[in-house]
Amino acid sequence: MERTIAAVAGALSLVAPGQPLRDGLERVLLANRGALIVVGDDADVLSICTGGFLLDAEFTPQRLSELAKLDGAIIVSADAARIARANVHLMPNPSIPTSETGTRHRTAERMARSIDVPVISVSASMGVVTVYRGDAKHVLQSASRLHERIGQALQTLERFRQRLDVAVGALSALEMEDTVTLRDVTAVLQPAELAVRIADEIDGELVELGDDARLLRLQLEELLDGVAPVRRLVVHDYMRGGPSGRGAHDQRGTDGARTTARPGVERALQTLGRLTTEELLDTRRVAAALGLPPGQLDLDTAMEPRGYRLLHRLPRFPDAIIEGIVEHFAGLQRIMRASVSDLEEVAGVGEARARSLKDGLARLAEATILDRYT
Repeated sequence: MERTIAAVAGALSLVAPGQPLRDGLERVLLANRGALIVVGDDADVLSICTGGFLLDAEFTPQRLSELAKLDGAIIVSADAARIARANVHLMPNPSIPTSETGTRHRTAERMARSIDVPVISVSASMGVVTVYRGDAKHVLQSASRLHERIGQALQTLERFRQRLDVAVGALSALEMEDTVTLRDVTAVLQPAELAVRIADEIDGELVELGDDARLLRLQLEELLDGVAPVRRLVVHDYMRGGPSGRGAHDQRGTDGARTTARPGVERALQTLGRLTTEELLDTRRVAAALGLPPGQLDLDTAMEPRGYRLLHRLPRFPDAIIEGIVEHFAGLQRIMRASVSDLEEVAGVGEARARSLKDGLARLAEATILDRYT
């Protein structure tokens, strides 16, 4: 769904509710007619067209509806501002494979696979409008149906966001108490990954709504705010390339740790992204995405964070400084126990920043534990 909409996103913006081309398509449907429309009039398009007549007129919904009375295809400019030709016979390569059965739809799909332009097919018998581009195909939905689907998806996203916020709050308190288990980590990654996936689906459907989606898009952005960074930082905190669990930081050493961490995070995120929804509900599959070997997937295994996520919650701490602190102390508990003078040993951390870090972590610890137990 997401890849399909991404492929035809440019065309969907032209056929969004309220756009002249969409109004014209709806007029064609109301008149119980069919139509075949190519959005683009460059040389590649014209090279596989024959017959018809040159129009070169300003686009209006009324003109499109009238021209749909003719048998041939209609060629409009790439921005759908002008109607270039009408009653055109399209001649795509007949050997191009197509999954469609109707003549108009088969021609539209072959045309879209022949040249890189959107092709729109209006079916009079089925009352649907289909947009083709390349190998992608998307059937337009009514604005009311889109609003209904998006509203339901936003409600689902809100539930996952609430679940994620509770899990993140619990994880923060457990990290401060040094009692995190693998189960607690997966409890954050599961709703975070699901929230990102739902948001991607919603975003694709918002494209089809065009300007009507402004308020819905603001709602989506609010619900998704901070989800992707939390997911990434949790993976960065707990991802393992070798032996895992408590004590893993002691085994990391310094040889290449900084240069291998980020590629490892990307690989873990990609592994999470490849899991099906059913697999994502399996906590052990999620844990395995962190690079844990099969023998260490016990959900009650004790885990220690590196400290990236909580350090990123402190104001005015650049990534490079956070990276240096984590690299130097190799574990959140060691960072929390470090004295001001210990922290000053890290490059770029002076006395003021060291005291700010100590005070910031102390406030975070107090706030998160109070939130958890009150």
